Amino acid sequence: MRNSLLGSLLLSAILVTGLSAQTLDIIWVDTEGGAATLMITPAGETVLVDTGNPGRRDPERIFKAITAAGKRRIDHLVVTHYHSDHFGGAAELAELLPIGTVYDNAEFDGMPEKPTKLYREFKCDKRVQINPGDKLPLKQAAQDRRMPCEIVCLGTRQTFIEPPANAPGNAKICAASVPKDRDGSDNANSVVLLVKFGDFRFFDAGDLTWNQEAKLVCPNDLVGKVDVYQTTHHGLDASNNPLVLKTTEPRVAIMNNGTTKGCMPEVFANLKEQKSIQAIYQMHKNLRPDGEKNNTADEYIANAEKECNANTIKLSVAADAKSYTVSIPASKHTRKFETTAK
Repeated sequence: MRNSLLGSLLLSAILVTGLSAQTLDIIWVDTEGGAATLMITPAGETVLVDTGNPGRRDPERIFKAITAAGKRRIDHLVVTHYHSDHFGGAAELAELLPIGTVYDNAEFDGMPEKPTKLYREFKCDKRVQINPGDKLPLKQAAQDRRMPCEIVCLGTRQTFIEPPANAPGNAKICAASVPKDRDGSDNANSVVLLVKFGDFRFFDAGDLTWNQEAKLVCPNDLVGKVDVYQTTHHGLDASNNPLVLKTTEPRVAIMNNGTTKGCMPEVFANLKEQKSIQAIYQMHKNLRPDGEKNNTADEYIANAEKECNANTIKLSVAADAKSYTVSIPASKHTRKFETTAK
């Protein structure tokens, strides 16, 4: 009887542990002005969006983040566009960890820039051209299939999903639209992702540029409300159209900037003016001369010193998706936010 009871208690503990572990975790790896956003789904799969710069530094940082989470492979790799601070670390990363499926723009008519041969040939299970409307084939946590975790492509190669039947018009916000000069680089072809878990929403659009961003919300809102907004293009003002902020109404903004790259005055001002935003996080302190006025509080900056310590920013969505916590593990900063009802 005693052994039976102990066995039952042990089984219950295992089940409780399993349930409590069904969070969605997002980790911003420091690539010093590049991009590498790591997600660990409630079912335990790894999804990496972009791979930082060429060389060993960024792949090794990504490797450290993945293995520290107890993982030994990248199940899904999304490369948003063909600039080296986004795809450059892929080949070196493939030497450190097995990579499952790679989703990117492949080759397409009119592509302004092409990736290197190293990128085109690094080892992975397969390569898929991602298209608007595609969903990554994620495994789902067995405990609750009624609340799936989804990663949806809203647009890429300057083409976007068709407005859903119930997509609201956005005339009032769109009336304030002010276009900027066209960006002819591959930034404009960036893959746009919306991550969903319960009511939680995370928006990541790579380096999508100002005029293309407007198409996401004008004339119809293709995104909806989000909880967390990753600033596009590292916080540069060729991107981060305030029409997107006003439409999506995020509560948290995460900026993957460098010490002198991104976090531009216009972008920072728009983030500060957006009433829905409760906190702005930066990967690095802006050390340009304009930094005095264009930095969030030090406690919200992962790397506040001039000498980079490669600190990460981590977000963890609760298993019921009703709240999420943003932390900077190195400084022990942590703050909890309530998920916006959708």
